[in-house]
Amino acid sequence: MPVNLPEINPALLAPIQGIRLGWAESNIKQPNRKDLLVIEIAKGSAVAGVFTQNRFCAAPVTLCKKHLSAVKNNDIAVTHDSGIRALVINTGNANAGTGAQGMLDALTTCQSLAETMAIPVESILPFSTGVILEHLPMNKLLAGLPHAVANLTTNNWADAAWAIMTTDVAPKAYSTKVQIGNEQVNITGISKGAGMIHPNMATMLGYVATDANITQSLLDEITKEIADLSFNCISVDGDTSTNDSFIVIATGKSKTTVIKERNDEGFSEVYKALLETAQYLAKAIVRDGEGATKFLTITVKGALSIEEAKTIGFSIGKSPLVKTAMFASDPNLGRVLAAIGYASRECQSLADLDTAQLELYFGDVLVAEKGGRAASYQEEQGQAVMNEAEIDITVQLHRGNEDATIWTCDFSYDYVKINAEYRT
Repeated sequence: MPVNLPEINPALLAPIQGIRLGWAESNIKQPNRKDLLVIEIAKGSAVAGVFTQNRFCAAPVTLCKKHLSAVKNNDIAVTHDSGIRALVINTGNANAGTGAQGMLDALTTCQSLAETMAIPVESILPFSTGVILEHLPMNKLLAGLPHAVANLTTNNWADAAWAIMTTDVAPKAYSTKVQIGNEQVNITGISKGAGMIHPNMATMLGYVATDANITQSLLDEITKEIADLSFNCISVDGDTSTNDSFIVIATGKSKTTVIKERNDEGFSEVYKALLETAQYLAKAIVRDGEGATKFLTITVKGALSIEEAKTIGFSIGKSPLVKTAMFASDPNLGRVLAAIGYASRECQSLADLDTAQLELYFGDVLVAEKGGRAASYQEEQGQAVMNEAEIDITVQLHRGNEDATIWTCDFSYDYVKINAEYRT
């Protein structure tokens, strides 16, 4: 079961003005489960996205980028309801490694939905997640689209969270609100992901919507920042997927003034709420990591750069030896120190890391200093920390002023079983 991940309460997921969601059971991979989602977006909304950096990116990712570019360059006819007007997400099949046919299938999906909703093809962003190197079962997918559209309502966020799951054990959703003057701004989001999780980004889909009125250029800017501080700070197994996508939507339906600049009224509050939502959803993915029994927070302090701090954090967090020790509740300090020591392979500036200056903490227990085991450390102290379901690891480098935090989980027997049997 997920590590300390609360069940979502549909009543606490605030509807977002300008957003409707509808799902269908299309039997894409498994019968009798929600596996197709349509998100309708009001005309005039700002939509920004961040996508996988895997060179073998999936057909829907390529088409998403193309449609977003077309909208921002005003290439679609303003005689229709221009802008991004809908998202369509299928699970069970990633439509990745599918060549020209995969691109055609992604486009055909958009064309079919465009006809059903009477909107331009370019105003639709497609997303897929699931098995790689298999073609979409288009008859099933296309047959499900009218049902998903017929299901469109404002209060479908909980069902939407279920509809985008693959190997996830639990749905992931979060909602919050902020007060701007006399007006309330709502933020609600969902995510999916459990395995093949590592930047940039991970086998994850994340969708966050707000009724705040944010300009397109500013939303583009902060979406990348928020991704870097949330979904690009998680790792389950060190594998970067072909389909990762994170979308932020600002419908502008609240009565607050337009946020154009960072010093405008309401920017700070909205930005913090969007980041809070994205970080919750990102950490929820780790808590539901395939076979996870431990949730790890790794903080690296005193680095020369954020790149240094993140590199060391991920070096620890993706080490199979560290992760299996965590599963066994074994305070094997040497594995953590070794992972720190070889981080210079991915960040050249760490080549001169002075290990004699480094301090390593498990929880609030100093376990290593001056290049070796801390004189004050006793094994039972480390064991007590390792016995917990949530473990904090802190590395103090004492070489600069930059910090970074990443979130990861352990490796259990179930992780191997889930991935060994993924296609069966």
